[in-house]
Amino acid sequence: MKKQKPYVLMIATRDTKQLEAAYLRQVLEARGVNVIHLDASIRGEDASPAEINPTKIAAAAGRTMDEIRALNHEGKCLSIMAEGAIHCAREVDQKVGLAGIIGMGGSMGTTLSTAVMRTFRYGLPKVMISTLASGFTKPFVGSNDIMMVNPVCDISGFNSISQAAYRNGAIAIAAQAREYRAVIAENRPLVTMTTLSTTDPCTVRVRCALEALGYEVMVFHTLGSGGIAMEEIIRQRDTCVVVDVSLLEVNDFLHNGLCSAGADRCKAALRKGIPTIFAPGNADFISTGPIAEARHLFPGKRCHMHNTALTAVRTERRELLALAEHMTRLIADATGPVSFFIPLRGFSEHDSPRGHLHDPSLPPVFAAHLQSLRPSNLDLREFDFHINDHQFADTIVEQVVKYTKLCNTG
Repeated sequence: MKKQKPYVLMIATRDTKQLEAAYLRQVLEARGVNVIHLDASIRGEDASPAEINPTKIAAAAGRTMDEIRALNHEGKCLSIMAEGAIHCAREVDQKVGLAGIIGMGGSMGTTLSTAVMRTFRYGLPKVMISTLASGFTKPFVGSNDIMMVNPVCDISGFNSISQAAYRNGAIAIAAQAREYRAVIAENRPLVTMTTLSTTDPCTVRVRCALEALGYEVMVFHTLGSGGIAMEEIIRQRDTCVVVDVSLLEVNDFLHNGLCSAGADRCKAALRKGIPTIFAPGNADFISTGPIAEARHLFPGKRCHMHNTALTAVRTERRELLALAEHMTRLIADATGPVSFFIPLRGFSEHDSPRGHLHDPSLPPVFAAHLQSLRPSNLDLREFDFHINDHQFADTIVEQVVKYTKLCNTG
């Protein structure tokens, strides 16, 4: 029996990208996929030959193209067309079952295309060919699995560099679409966990132990987007326990570091009542850019150049007290059980005898302040271990198992 060709949604505006969109379609069809073109043009012809033309998109948003153009405001027009495009894309997915989405555009096209992509399930292939793909990606990718391709030149005609980028992007989505299989949620209890390389010995041991016990474990790298992604997964999925043992994003939010995940970090699990285990992993430093920038922003503080792009700035008493106060405010509003495990011998590899920011006097300062502020709903424990000692990791595993049994009996 002949395998049915997969469907790929192609998002590109004909009013500014007609030739490039036609080329993208040609490459996609040559690679064995059916193409559904979504054309959200505002300045072009309303009756575009695209399968989903501007008139359909405007109607899906409850407007006409004349009404949208009369706004005479590109930002407002884009918002309405994005609303309609999302509706149309979801509708076509229900009809044919999309196996991938590809977009092409500058700032406007990238904004609309990725707005559509971000509403789709994890695991569905998504490729964005964008002039914003080099560095300015966070507003568009967010916490989603979107691949971005940098065309290097503007998306304006063809040259030896940009045409190769168009072709590579099209081949990438076609290959993924042909192999796409919808992700089926596993039946195992789900644990989400945070980490950085500086706490890997702890979290790798925890992950391996939990997987051996039959858990599914999702680990998130806390450089800003990682924590945001975890919060989104917690809101969407039936999470059993949260192991939040890398609080760098919280520290950076409080102290203007590079990897802030914003004011809502940690709130999803606490509000949802999901059992949560905290540890002050990576609270011993604030992240910044290159070391010259770090010394300018944090004069007089100890710094360690992690690599040419990232510097760790040592937190002192003031920052650790602020973190303790912030965490107790969050935990006080929790609707489920919360534990906070404090390793008194250090919070990361940097904060160890082998590290460059070690200060054994500071973990007890954090522990004492948290203890003095402890909300009545917090299970707070101190351990005479370093965070990367296997004994500390094992206590986390034991607590996950206890919380799981509590939820199963509750």
